[in-house]
Amino acid sequence: MSYTALYRKFRPATFEDVKGQDHIVTTLKNQIKAERTSHAYLFCGTRGTGKTTIAKIFARAVNCEHPVDGSPCGECSICRAIAAGASMNVIEIDAASNNGVDSIREIVDEVTYSPAEGKYKVYIIDEVHMLSIGAFNALLKTLEEPPSYVIFILATTEVHKIPITILSRCQRYDFRRITIDTIADRIRELMEKEQVQIEEKAIRYIAKAADGSMRDALSLLDQCIAFHFGQELTYDKVLDVLGAVDTEVFSRLLRIVLDADVTGVISLLEEIVMQGRELTQFITDFTWYLRNLLLVKTADGIEDVIDVSTENLARLKEEAQMVENDIIMRYIRVMSELSGQIRYATQKRILVEVALIKLCRPSMETDTSSLVDRVRQLEEKLENGVPVAVVSGGSTAGYTMTDKTSDSAVRAELPKAVPEDVKQVAGNWSAIVGEAPMPMKAYLKSAYPSLGTDGSLLVVVQDGLPSDYFREASHKEELERIVADYSGKEMQITIQSVQQGRNPEEVFPDLTRLVNQTINMEVEELEEEPEDMY
Repeated sequence: MSYTALYRKFRPATFEDVKGQDHIVTTLKNQIKAERTSHAYLFCGTRGTGKTTIAKIFARAVNCEHPVDGSPCGECSICRAIAAGASMNVIEIDAASNNGVDSIREIVDEVTYSPAEGKYKVYIIDEVHMLSIGAFNALLKTLEEPPSYVIFILATTEVHKIPITILSRCQRYDFRRITIDTIADRIRELMEKEQVQIEEKAIRYIAKAADGSMRDALSLLDQCIAFHFGQELTYDKVLDVLGAVDTEVFSRLLRIVLDADVTGVISLLEEIVMQGRELTQFITDFTWYLRNLLLVKTADGIEDVIDVSTENLARLKEEAQMVENDIIMRYIRVMSELSGQIRYATQKRILVEVALIKLCRPSMETDTSSLVDRVRQLEEKLENGVPVAVVSGGSTAGYTMTDKTSDSAVRAELPKAVPEDVKQVAGNWSAIVGEAPMPMKAYLKSAYPSLGTDGSLLVVVQDGLPSDYFREASHKEELERIVADYSGKEMQITIQSVQQGRNPEEVFPDLTRLVNQTINMEVEELEEEPEDMY
């Protein structure tokens, strides 16, 4: 006898066997018991959630000679005939391949004939959204006022494609994605019947990989059992069959990305590819890992929602302290975009490499979402005392004016007279920078105060992101408020940018040098005064 796939072998025969759709099962059973069934139903929801299965059970139940609590008995001649596909009372139509007007007109002609046995003729139209506009129009009148012995059950995964005129004539039932716990319980139950040894961790992974679809879960399970036939099904074996990657690898990848180690990222990807892992699944799972990380960071008591082991949860909590929310969301955005591109790509590995390099090098992106990550990398370099080079081409790895501290650099002559309020700002410049919020603080660390031609305060910043930042009037006004707190008076500030690669002090003198010179002169005078003066 030929082998029957698990999802077909264990297809529910009664409403009680259906898992995860209690809200629909209860309603339909009550309708059958009260004999208040509708003439048209619309079952909508994602794949593998039980739409066709419940439609078939419903068709048997309304025709059953001895229904038990609203479910078909499974013993009478009508139940057996419908289950065997030999009954003329239940007509299944695949709208994907029978989507024309002629197919629907055949149905319209057939409904005029009453059932030879049983109470109802039930038409189950699967993937009904595939019908043409003409076919929908042909179905419309019959769907609205069918004979009393006809029931239509329309099933679809894309309810938004169905005309509103059809929707308004049906009772709509939305099938939910089945929870991981429900799928895991079903797998455990079936594996006991099949006498297959399976690890709990493997069950949970298959349930999660099914993405809410019971049919997908059983198909994946079938695949794993066939590959390791006669052996215990372990977590590692499931990962091998499905081309998936262990969670520990995602933790390693995240930490390498946070270190901005491009070489490490490429080496880890090489390792994954050489193990024969499926890159599409790898991207999906890594995005899911980042989602879990974001939940751990932003919510309390989230353990039951993210469904990970205690060991992995501890690792996620540790990593949540290492990265900001905005950075995680940027990573998720990049990975989600990649997930949409990689399905149709011929060079999948190259796309993955480019995306991972983007994560390590936020300066490659020009949008504002990468700004926080760029600032984080800059702060880490500044804290660690790592010199950051200016990169030509308008984008920078960091923002330091190495020329302004060089003794050999050509500097503009300091002005002879500097207004007291401007001098006060120059003397407190370090404190002003320290008071600024992020990311303003990062940009001001590379800036310095100077004097405008009209005697006003001039703040010299690098061209590129810093100058772009201060072009926003709100940012400039915020800096003016901080400066006013230190100077005791409101001051008009002019932001002056300097072209990349040019020493700004050739044109705009750094007033902090003037303050330092004054301090040094005072110290020297004190040292030269005779001791007897004290």
